[in-house]
Amino acid sequence: MLQEFKKFVLRGNVVDLAVAVVVGAAFGAVVTALVKDFITPLIAAAQGHHDFSALYFTVHGSKFMYGDFVNTVISFLSIAAVVFFLVVQPLNRLQNLTTRNKTPVEPADRKCPECLSSIPKAATRCAFCTAKVTPITK
Repeated sequence: MLQEFKKFVLRGNVVDLAVAVVVGAAFGAVVTALVKDFITPLIAAAQGHHDFSALYFTVHGSKFMYGDFVNTVISFLSIAAVVFFLVVQPLNRLQNLTTRNKTPVEPADRKCPECLSSIPKAATRCAFCTAKVTPITK
């Protein structure tokens, strides 16, 4: 059992996932600090407030920290934008470049005209409904 656990832990995708989580958490902390210390004060200065994250309103004695919520939303949108523009789009472009000149693989199966089951192209009879079919040779 210990050998199986060792094999699982040392599998490549587990290590890659662990690294991605650690780097993602560190990146999230950097973006959160950027939003909290630079972007939000700029927005707050434009509105005439000295600290945007401390803005709140009260209802029956309950304090609603909408400034802190806006900080979190800005952080999330910043992280999502960076991931989309610096990771997702380049990978999509790279994938399109690698598959652009490849010819599509012709399927080895076809549909039975009677029951619509998947049968080999060279079949003369459907294995599911036993209908006679014309083989396709190519």
